[in-house]
Amino acid sequence: MIGSHELKKRDQYLRKLIGFRDTQPVKVITGIRRCGKSSLLKLMVRHLQETGIKPEQIVEMNFESHDFRNMTSDEIYHYVKERIVPGKRTYLFFDELQRIHAWEDAVNSFRVDFDCDIYITGSNAFLLSSEYSTYLSGRCVEIKMLPLSFREFLDFHGFHLRETGSVLGGMRRQAFDQNGERYDMRKVFEAYMRFGGMPGIADLGLDQEKALALLDGIYSTVVVRDILERERRRGQRQITDSALLRKIVLFLADNIGSSVSVSSIGNTLMNEGLLEGGKRKGTPSTHTVQAYIGALLESCFFYEIKRFDIKGREYLRTLGKYYIVDIGLRNYLLGFRNRDSGHAIENVVYFELLRRGYDVAIGKIDNQEVDFIATTADDKQYIQVTESMRSEDVRQRVLSPLRKIRDNYEKSVLSLEPGLDSSYDGIKSLNLIDWLLAD
Repeated sequence: MIGSHELKKRDQYLRKLIGFRDTQPVKVITGIRRCGKSSLLKLMVRHLQETGIKPEQIVEMNFESHDFRNMTSDEIYHYVKERIVPGKRTYLFFDELQRIHAWEDAVNSFRVDFDCDIYITGSNAFLLSSEYSTYLSGRCVEIKMLPLSFREFLDFHGFHLRETGSVLGGMRRQAFDQNGERYDMRKVFEAYMRFGGMPGIADLGLDQEKALALLDGIYSTVVVRDILERERRRGQRQITDSALLRKIVLFLADNIGSSVSVSSIGNTLMNEGLLEGGKRKGTPSTHTVQAYIGALLESCFFYEIKRFDIKGREYLRTLGKYYIVDIGLRNYLLGFRNRDSGHAIENVVYFELLRRGYDVAIGKIDNQEVDFIATTADDKQYIQVTESMRSEDVRQRVLSPLRKIRDNYEKSVLSLEPGLDSSYDGIKSLNLIDWLLAD
């Protein structure tokens, strides 16, 4: 566990927690394992202490710890009750609470019986899946945590940015490490695309062998332990085959950003001979594949994005896409090589849009596609992603669907090589790295 003096800031998430401090809803932090949820709780504890809350008003329980992992919900209740300070508000922090059977009974009792402010983490959406979200309906606020953004990656790995003069005039941004060594931004971005954003990698340095060991541990706990154990706790037997689960993970990782259907996944695995032998004769049912994908979405390992018909103004049921929560995990699964880099940077853009608070869909207009429609309550953007805008053919392919859209919302193309033109018919051409670093 990181010592509190070594905690690195995750200001975007900490600000949200502080904004909900001393409000009635239970604060629930969800996200894939090892993305920084435990550290966020510690950052919040430190904030409370810095604002005058006494240590005896703070109760911390980590259910991965041997001290707490075998407790019942009744035992948790009595443990907390003994530590309540009469006449003062108590701040309760529960890490990986989903491991405890009937945890929601204890949480609900705390809300009713004590003057307290409650913070919970869980490694998967199961914490707020149907039976629990209805139980706490209207009484919780979810904060979805993701691995490091590119800007956070720079900070965690000890890089700082400086503007330096360019030979051609103007300024350009460069990264400097703790020894004052200068790095081109494109090289640092390549490191991000290689190692990904799992915070633990910063403790290891950018060492491929150590990074792979850490990512292997994350994969094992998320997929093998969390998903299969959770299925057993539910008393269900739908997801029991860790080998099939891994094959589906590899298929989705290899096809990020591609339109896929559940039936096509089963058919492809069958055609490639990945499902021969054993008990399974023939293609697995759509229902089976859907259950496995559902478990991967619930564990925050993959995210699904729907298609939106821009002219018809409706969501489409067919052919969504999947993105992997961390590009480093994809490299661990498929090997470090320059594989499908266009879809890989698309993956990075998708999660950056989520971090910035957008709802994201794929856009369909006639028979063409816009990579992302990003919307908030008061904003909408259409975004295309490509490696380079220097080729005329690529420019026309990327710009064509944006030109068909008749509304006045912002339209942009993000690329690593935007070319000399900053816009085309009002469509912005932006440098991807600059966009990722923008506030």
